[in-house]
Amino acid sequence: MNDTAIAPDRTRPDRTNTGWLRLLRAELRKLTSTKMPWVFLAVLVVIAAINAIAVVFGTDMDGSKAFVSTADDQQSLMAFAANSLMGATLFGAMAVAREYGYGTVVPTFLASPRRHRAVLAQFSAIAIVGSILGCIGGALTMIAVALALPTTDYGFLVPAGVVGRLLLASLYCGAAGGVLGAGIGSIVRNTGGAVAGAVFVLIVAPPLIVQLASGTGAWMPSTLANVLSGVMFDVSTPAAVAGLAVWAVVPAAIGLLAVQRRDVM
Repeated sequence: MNDTAIAPDRTRPDRTNTGWLRLLRAELRKLTSTKMPWVFLAVLVVIAAINAIAVVFGTDMDGSKAFVSTADDQQSLMAFAANSLMGATLFGAMAVAREYGYGTVVPTFLASPRRHRAVLAQFSAIAIVGSILGCIGGALTMIAVALALPTTDYGFLVPAGVVGRLLLASLYCGAAGGVLGAGIGSIVRNTGGAVAGAVFVLIVAPPLIVQLASGTGAWMPSTLANVLSGVMFDVSTPAAVAGLAVWAVVPAAIGLLAVQRRDVM
């Protein structure tokens, strides 16, 4: 009997979860080793500063500060989920399209011939970074408003539970926006075109859809994001979560199918 151990075939692709996690970590390293996340972070700081300036110097038509006089007013001012969705969509679209533009996607697909694993790892990494950026943006906005409120006659009135909801809404919308943008970027594969596609999907298309199909306004991305923030009530919160998931998953699924059917570039 031959008792010699048979060495595993290292040439076969890793089918374990460990192999996919390695791809995910590699994608996260690629994203965080570029300047792009820092640019988006700087934009978040600017947005927070603008909110603080609005609280300090802004007034209503009668010269009062009534726009921060109640908890609901402050909640509406600090709701960042719609901005998180837009920013993360742009981030995801640019991150994926740049890989095709610079050709860095080629080594990825050569190292992982099963492209769907590489693409899913890429989309997941973008969702993670998008959610983090969204949560940071929401937190910075709330901190800026809280620091600016002492300049008015009103204190910080938003309960802790609502603060948590605003942060979770920003986090979820950041993840959904990242996947949505990544799907657009994998379809278009050109940075300018991907950015234009993201703007079309989130800004241009919704009014057109509402005009063509009345009653769909409640299911547009920005409305769903505001529902999650608790400042709009067109649909229920679970429905808003599901609706944003559909907006994100459909382009991502189309992009995944397109990547599998085309050549490397």
